Amino acid sequence: METPPRKLLDQVRDAIRLKHYSYRTEQTYVQWIRRYILFHNKQHPKDMGVPEIETFLTYLATTENVAASTQNQAFSALLFLYRHVLNLELDDRIDALRARTSRYLPTVLTPEETKDVIKRMSGVHHLLAVLLYGSGLRLQEALQLRIKDLDLAQHQIVIRNAKGNESRVTVLSESAISLLPQHLQQVKKLHLSDLNQGYGATQLPFALAKKHENASRE
Repeated sequence: METPPRKLLDQVRDAIRLKHYSYRTEQTYVQWIRRYILFHNKQHPKDMGVPEIETFLTYLATTENVAASTQNQAFSALLFLYRHVLNLELDDRIDALRARTSRYLPTVLTPEETKDVIKRMSGVHHLLAVLLYGSGLRLQEALQLRIKDLDLAQHQIVIRNAKGNESRVTVLSESAISLLPQHLQQVKKLHLSDLNQGYGATQLPFALAKKHENASRE
């Protein structure tokens, strides 16, 4: 019996993971490719090309009023689709109406103002803010931290598989160290409660999940 071909968006995910792009990039690219297909009434991208890409990108600039960086992000996703998934080269130059580059200057808080904001937070959000500010973590890096990544004795955090599939070591602040014991107790309590109710499974890493499709671990 012939194995049915994988769905297009699953092929996109496979290609992104093969190149070790970040999970956030995977989510973003899949979102833009899905929007592109829906915009053109669910036509398959292999039946479309430069004119359809130009129409979609121009729509983003003129109707959706997206920022230039957002339009470039969508363009990068579509280039990835055609080059690395469909193996099609786009011969013609993409001549879409470009979104205007924003001249907005962001508001930057002083260290004192930042600390005052963090003090007014509580719970997990407080801990996350302390990690972001004290250790210089990206949001996704903080959300993906595991206990094995923390070295309390050396005051260090190991960031694994970060942007560009690289790992690095950064400082673990005293403020975060003081908050972690209570947080870990709460997480352990929640985990034990889940186990008592028959839950507690976790998602396997991508390669193991493919090898053991029906496996789960507690």
